[in-house]
Amino acid sequence: MTIIPLPACFRFLTFLVSALVLMPSVVRSEENKPVTRPNVILIVADDLGYGEPSCFGGKEIPTPHIDSLATNGVRFTRAYVTAPTCAASRVGLLTGRYQNRFGFEFNPIGAVNSDPAVGLPPGEITLAEALREAGYATSLVGKWHLGGTAKFHPQRNGFDEFFGFLHEGHYFVPPPWAGHVTWLRRRTLPDGSQGRWTSPDGRLIWSTHMGSFEPDYDADNPVLRSSQPVEEKENLTEAFTREAEDFISRHRSQPFFLYLAYSAVHSPLQGPEDYLAKFAHIDDIQRRIFAAMLAQLDDGVGRVLARLRSLGLSENTLVVFLSDNGGPTRELTSSNAPLRGEKGSLFEGGVRVPFLVQWPGQLPAGHVESRMVSSLDLFPTVLAAAGAKVDATLDGVDLRSALATPDATPIRRTHYWRVGGQAAFIKDDWKIHRARGDKATQLYHLADDPGEAHDLAAEHPDRVTEMEAAWKEFDAGMVDPLWGGPIRKAF
Repeated sequence: MTIIPLPACFRFLTFLVSALVLMPSVVRSEENKPVTRPNVILIVADDLGYGEPSCFGGKEIPTPHIDSLATNGVRFTRAYVTAPTCAASRVGLLTGRYQNRFGFEFNPIGAVNSDPAVGLPPGEITLAEALREAGYATSLVGKWHLGGTAKFHPQRNGFDEFFGFLHEGHYFVPPPWAGHVTWLRRRTLPDGSQGRWTSPDGRLIWSTHMGSFEPDYDADNPVLRSSQPVEEKENLTEAFTREAEDFISRHRSQPFFLYLAYSAVHSPLQGPEDYLAKFAHIDDIQRRIFAAMLAQLDDGVGRVLARLRSLGLSENTLVVFLSDNGGPTRELTSSNAPLRGEKGSLFEGGVRVPFLVQWPGQLPAGHVESRMVSSLDLFPTVLAAAGAKVDATLDGVDLRSALATPDATPIRRTHYWRVGGQAAFIKDDWKIHRARGDKATQLYHLADDPGEAHDLAAEHPDRVTEMEAAWKEFDAGMVDPLWGGPIRKAF
């Protein structure tokens, strides 16, 4: 066969087209300088209270690595999630839409996780799907909680890789918990007592009703690699950090999205002895275990940041850290100070969270942002940074553009919540709130009263009426819950 050589000009054109196809796409910074598509690492802590990280006022448990994100990036002091519980908040984060728009209103716990009808509706597009479509390698390391059966698996929702568990919680190490002190506390029991704790060798030290009120976290909820159960011997916080470091190293030569969803500091409280030793001065054993878990989580964040530095990736990686909801103070000892309320409530302590974003050279270092933002804003922010199309149906805004506006310009003017019979709505600095069973709507001015101590409804009845009407208008765009009972309108 005779091979006819290509003309030189055609060979050059072919080479040029190939190079353009293979070259990393770029976006433009505000100074109109080309910026290679950033890697994205989204780190979510589980049930971490607003007042626990040192950079948010925590005094008892040092968090130097989390704090470094505030030093090198933006600390948002008025950041909200879309729900006061894990799953509903996470699905809002990963879809960029209020979860009430598609019926994911309630938190699936226990046996509900195994219901084949309970999970993220297939028509919703996740951030992982959008970024994979844009050419990113994607991975979820940690907690999923958006459906525990096969059709809801993370790898059917945009993630190339998955290492973690599917339900709401998991023991950090398997029994007999050697090398850990464990506090199993779920609720206050009828006699007023609150759980049990064990020694590092797994020996039961104290018990109430022998744990009859404890959920079996690990039933039908193994640690998985992809879809295959694995026997994980390391503490899960350590294991998740290890897997995150490995993913970063393997994908350092291409844009990647890592969703690092730690299960710390969610119950059950299990603290390794070496971390517990650092907090021997804390007399309350429950608080000491919590401190050990938070310190271990902070070290995990530090290791991820160190891996980026060692590979020369820090300058081109957008790193986000936030909690999925407020801390359950009675269960974990976690502080939401100076806010009122805790996980499960729509007071500020249930839905305002620590929120940090670092992207060197693209976001201002050491900036403290007091304007209202939302976890919903991450989806359009990341897509815009990746040079991908931003869907108009998203409920968030691009934070990079918003941060470039004068401080007097609101980033968001409103935020909406509905969880069964609970509801809340913010417009600028005003918030209405009604919990289940409340006979009247409360009104708070958050700029003057972030702790929601002074109900101003009686002084401003017209404002209450106006904001209730705004909530109802917004709520008209939502749907009934897909599970968990009929909708109960609060206003």
